[in-house]
Amino acid sequence: MDAERAGPRERLGAALFARVAGPEGPAVRQRIHGTPGPRRFGPDRPIRRVHGDAAMFVGGLAALLVQSLHPAAMAAVAAHSGYRSDPWGRLQRTSTFLAVTTFGTDQDARAAVERVRAVHARIRGATAAGAPYRADDPHLLAWVHAAETDSFLRAHQAYGAAPLDAAGCDGYVADTAEVAADLGVERPPRSRAELDAVLRAYRPELARTAEAREAARFLLLHPPLPWAVRPAYGALAAAAAGLPAPEHRALLGLPADRLSAAAARPFGLAVVRAIRWAMPVPRGTA
Repeated sequence: MDAERAGPRERLGAALFARVAGPEGPAVRQRIHGTPGPRRFGPDRPIRRVHGDAAMFVGGLAALLVQSLHPAAMAAVAAHSGYRSDPWGRLQRTSTFLAVTTFGTDQDARAAVERVRAVHARIRGATAAGAPYRADDPHLLAWVHAAETDSFLRAHQAYGAAPLDAAGCDGYVADTAEVAADLGVERPPRSRAELDAVLRAYRPELARTAEAREAARFLLLHPPLPWAVRPAYGALAAAAAGLPAPEHRALLGLPADRLSAAAARPFGLAVVRAIRWAMPVPRGTA
């Protein structure tokens, strides 16, 4: 359908897709879903249900907030990711990686993992406190993976079209562990209980650094968006801010009580439903 004949639903969906997938998005989507070949995850696997749902928009933003609490992870993001100078490029690269490793052929998924590992191998630096870091450190990779997996699962359970049962939650964590292991995470958690234990173990290392505060302000209050869409983004940001565990919200300087989290839920439901309406799930995704 051309732009002149498209209705509001199609125009909104195309605009959203362009933001998250970039100019090559349609071709990449066709390659991911249209290329024949074996896939790691079958159509019944929880990872496909979670990563194919509009709730990922909330989970992705929440993951960035939680990940920022590790000083080394945040220092690496601030110095090397270009999240301020090229936030959409970073989003597009991340969303493409998730799509390829979840829905793509084994060959494409392996190639995507190798590209990320090559990038990680080049990233070195030090935090503001002088602590050295490297992006391929298995301990740092494990934190990034745990925070991301927890955020995506929380978002799906709160806003997904078909939340998972207990076995499905364990299955999702186990599915993501396969990709994490390929990226260099040692012994990634394979159940919800193991994931919770990993997150607790990192608690003494977390802090709200100046870089983390700046990232939160950028993500929640000053996104690079036209004013016309700021209200919708504000609803998304409110949902993401209410999603993390109370201890993580407290560290982020966000309200950590249940009432505040519950107050954000209507905003999250509204924005996720709007995204789901505008961007129907492609055939073979969920």
